Amino acid sequence: MFSRILKNTFKQGFQGILRNRTMSLASIGSVASVLIILGMILLLILNINTLTLSAQEKFDEIYVYLEDDIDDQRIEEIGNNIKDLEGVLSVVYQSKEYALNKMKEDWGEDGDLLDGFSKNPLPNTYVIQLEEVSYSEEVLIGVENMYGIEEIKYYKEAVDMLISTSSYVQIIGTILIIVLLLISIFIIQNTIKITVASRRTEIRLMQYIGASNGYLRGPFLFEGLLLGLLGSIIATIVVLNAYDYLVGYGNQKLAPLLSFQFIPATSISTDILIIFMTIGIGIGILGSIVSLKKFLNV
Repeated sequence: MFSRILKNTFKQGFQGILRNRTMSLASIGSVASVLIILGMILLLILNINTLTLSAQEKFDEIYVYLEDDIDDQRIEEIGNNIKDLEGVLSVVYQSKEYALNKMKEDWGEDGDLLDGFSKNPLPNTYVIQLEEVSYSEEVLIGVENMYGIEEIKYYKEAVDMLISTSSYVQIIGTILIIVLLLISIFIIQNTIKITVASRRTEIRLMQYIGASNGYLRGPFLFEGLLLGLLGSIIATIVVLNAYDYLVGYGNQKLAPLLSFQFIPATSISTDILIIFMTIGIGIGILGSIVSLKKFLNV
């Protein structure tokens, strides 16, 4: 008995999709479009958050670039003076030779471009790690008054900007997703409604002879589920392939400059598939339930 009901549900669900091909394709395309945009926004937010966390690791670091014409004794004196400042956790000296070799390594295959310099353009540097961010202003003032300092770099403003950008992206992304989800539910609702309307007489007749609402709505719920599932599969394929291409390009061209690696597609592919299938199936079933309210007591 149950197997027959299940078979009938699947059969009528597939027939409903084939009977209204245009609306079914529109529904699948709508779900896929929503999920593609959702995926891109999620991946953007994830990478911005990762970049922010990476930048925050430098949040408690101050880079002190030394003048070229000072001698080794003065360089050592500057390092000792920095260590004596309150709030300094550690001080690490990086020679200009070390900085150039590290940049070549970070640039990978493009590192050979740096061999064209007749003179090393990078400065000798002290990297100061703070005990707490609250000491930053005091340490900056202390370092600025030292002789032999060419430039001081502190990335607090950049991190604040990244955090602010991440918040704006999340807000705008959420609004877009809500709007697109509503549009998808509306399209699927109308797809199912057309199928229900075309079988109105059959549904009424089956109700008169005692068919339960659960039996009647099964094919339509399955139809909505299938539309959402197909949309989610298409979206997953498009998003992961597009993102994998962008990550490959970004890690090759941009990552060395930003000292940041984008999240690889392979590490999030399963999560994206689960999220997309859950949302896609949810949209399909919800659209079916809404469309059936006019005909059945659900």
